[in-house]
Amino acid sequence: MSESEVSDAPEADPDRRDFLYLTTGAMAVFGTAAALWPFIDQMNPSADVLSRGTTEVDLSSMEPGQRITVKWRGQPVFVDRRTAKTVELVRTEPLTDFKDPELDADRVLRDEWLVVVGVCTHLGCIPLGQAAGSERGGWGGWFCPCHGSHYDQSGRIRKGPAPKNLAVPQYEFISDTKIRIG
Repeated sequence: MSESEVSDAPEADPDRRDFLYLTTGAMAVFGTAAALWPFIDQMNPSADVLSRGTTEVDLSSMEPGQRITVKWRGQPVFVDRRTAKTVELVRTEPLTDFKDPELDADRVLRDEWLVVVGVCTHLGCIPLGQAAGSERGGWGGWFCPCHGSHYDQSGRIRKGPAPKNLAVPQYEFISDTKIRIG
């Protein structure tokens, strides 16, 4: 090849080369994401699991002072329709003697309705106190007979080995007489 033939060759356009590199890289990323999506998507919860993620509870038949138990995500949830006297009692107690101090007002959306997960925070037992006449512990709330944890009428730990209050699940009032848990 002579010198004139070499100089007549078109020079490579650097802008075009950069565009090709970027386009190829973007397509590789897109292709990889498209190939991996089915594997990532299969890790999401199935439809039957998602349907159990929320529970709606009709409260219209509950009288003041009555407690019911509903199931949510395989766990018992205690719903307590508290009387005005009960609300006044749990609101006036000083938090100085509590293991896990928490105001009653921070645990409820409406004063008369307490909603807590009915699982003892010590070792996962189910406390007594839901049925009329059952042992409710020294503060009128719930009592875990396995190890002696006592909870008050706001679900706060008062005595025993449990380190935390009964958990308050995420819930909302969808009407005056119906809640959705989860």
